[in-house]
Amino acid sequence: MRHEGLLERMAKKLRVGVVFGGRSGEHEVSLLSAASILKAIDRKKFDVVPIGITREGHWLTAGNADNLLLGNGETAKTLPARLRAGDPAATPGAKVLNQGIPTLLSPEPADAAALATVEARERSVQQKLDVIFPVLHGTFGEDGTIQGLFELAGIGYVGSGVLGSAAGMDKDVMKRLFAQAGLPIVKHVTLLRSEWEDAPRRAVAKIEGALKYPVFVKPANLGSSVGISKAHNRKELGPALDEAAKYDRKLVVENGVSGRKSEKARELEVAVLGNDRPEASVVGEIVPGKEFYDYEAKYLSEGSVPVIPAKLTAAESKKIRAMAVDAFRACDLSGLARVDFLMEPDGKRRIYLNEVNTLPGFTQISMYPKLWEATGIKYRDLITRLIELAVERQREKERNQYSRD
Repeated sequence: MRHEGLLERMAKKLRVGVVFGGRSGEHEVSLLSAASILKAIDRKKFDVVPIGITREGHWLTAGNADNLLLGNGETAKTLPARLRAGDPAATPGAKVLNQGIPTLLSPEPADAAALATVEARERSVQQKLDVIFPVLHGTFGEDGTIQGLFELAGIGYVGSGVLGSAAGMDKDVMKRLFAQAGLPIVKHVTLLRSEWEDAPRRAVAKIEGALKYPVFVKPANLGSSVGISKAHNRKELGPALDEAAKYDRKLVVENGVSGRKSEKARELEVAVLGNDRPEASVVGEIVPGKEFYDYEAKYLSEGSVPVIPAKLTAAESKKIRAMAVDAFRACDLSGLARVDFLMEPDGKRRIYLNEVNTLPGFTQISMYPKLWEATGIKYRDLITRLIELAVERQREKERNQYSRD
């Protein structure tokens, strides 16, 4: 796969702000993704400004951002000791962070391109960023919130815009867009936390009237399978709804997908890359070490096995890749997304679109980079390509007129 690079035609070296951490339940995953990116990014093409955000929402200087990545101080107490997706070889590499003048990012939309404030002892100067690479998984980073800040500041950024990010985070809205585009999805019910808390019997009747056990219960707005439970019967349904309700006011309950003998559904994934002309990677498969691919199976426990490429027929692979691009377009995404599918393990091997993830895990051993590596794009080149797409998209937006004059 060969692209003529925008950066090859640009005269200057771009300054890229890599934003990581944040207030979501995926804070640790963000740190691990950022450490890998900061280690691998092409320093001959980019000046890199690391920008850390604490769990409390504080924006950090470069030195403190370094500590955040390395797990020093208070941050170390919050990191799971066995977070296996962290690519341990990459995390010490976070020392590649800029040394010297500490950098503090504070939003300053008065100057459209100035987001970074550099403090050097008692003096400060403005430092412009050309592109932001947000490595913020989940709430406040992947849901359109911070994308709105970048839009106000008039600065290009990697990934989907406000609408696509919000739609990609909200599983209810996402499924409505998939259905409108004619894409196959599993039967589901959406209800509000208040419906469950105010009238639990009515909520259970609504679910059982539309779906069959087992069902999956999810908070509508969250990622990395946080808050997701599998309920095999009514006894397990209540606790599953309580768990999901901790994380969002809107809950999504889905039919499980299984074979005739209750075999687990196959979990397939495709990486999509591009803006107006997106392309799909080879299809990969995750064989979970647990009953389903929840947060623990993804990041804490051993046993989940990635299979790249997935063992499919040529026709099945072609169909899934086309569906991934259709899902990307249905949600008006840009830059990158991982698209997840469920496939019946036997019988008709029917394929269902599960969800899109607009800022997937990005360590060197995460599925999104591995899928592109198997397709022909190396990790460092993938980072460069994503920054090129951000520049391309910003240039396209700059063609827009916002008044009649």
